[in-house]
Amino acid sequence: MTVPTPPQPPLVDARNAEMAGAWNGEEGEDWAARADRFDAASAAFDAGLLEAAGIGPADRVLDVGCGAGTSTRAVARAAPDGHVTGIDLSGPLLAEARRRSAAAGLTTTTFVQGDAQVHPFEAASFDVAVSRFGAMFFGDPVAAFTNLARALRPGGRLAMLSWQPLARNEWLLVLRRTLAAGRSLPEPPGGAPGPFGLSDPDHVRRVLAAAGFGSVHLAEVPGVVRLGADAEDAFDFVSGLGPTRGLLGGLDDGARRAALDELRAALAEHATPDGVLLGAAAWLTTARRW
Repeated sequence: MTVPTPPQPPLVDARNAEMAGAWNGEEGEDWAARADRFDAASAAFDAGLLEAAGIGPADRVLDVGCGAGTSTRAVARAAPDGHVTGIDLSGPLLAEARRRSAAAGLTTTTFVQGDAQVHPFEAASFDVAVSRFGAMFFGDPVAAFTNLARALRPGGRLAMLSWQPLARNEWLLVLRRTLAAGRSLPEPPGGAPGPFGLSDPDHVRRVLAAAGFGSVHLAEVPGVVRLGADAEDAFDFVSGLGPTRGLLGGLDDGARRAALDELRAALAEHATPDGVLLGAAAWLTTARRW
């Protein structure tokens, strides 16, 4: 009797181990359960990414940090004769991505659990790499983008979305202001793994040049983040976010209640007939592999 070989755990760079733990734990489970809410929040930026990527009908595409596969499925529809591979650290999100792609009847998508910084992609196996707010968390961005460049054919294209600095993102400023509870909160570091890991254009250009990319262009993309249909819906969503839990940590019960009341009031101020909308700003970066 042949004993089946158990699946091997994905290769993860030690510098991304903490991130992998989070995305395969409570954080990943939460995102998978509320994938529609997270996708809707940044949907205003989706069309621009697809247009910038210039997907051809037979392109082979790599979707980096694909999450629950919204961008993967959009690319698959633009490349009906090609193939799209989504890679992500999160097992829970990838399970949701596979389920949704199957439900959509898409047969040209593959989902891989792995760390794109070190994953052994076949050399020159993709025409295009895209990332929808998924490439900002690498522990070593030069190593990561070097690995992605190797996976692209010569002349292959890169298109990705990343957040601009905190000061240009009202949705995060409001969250921090209302939950500060009189504390002076440290600024999230630009260039460090996290939401602002690719927020500095000069840093992005240096990283991509060192990784083997040229023709690097960053376009400013203003937009909005939609947090809910109305103030209570938005409060229900935002109050359960990881950053919210982190900002509330250390507050006593009274301070916590007051901070949440202030957050609820701030969300109500941004309610519109189209939902609770707060200003946001992203970079749309395009480049080519040398």
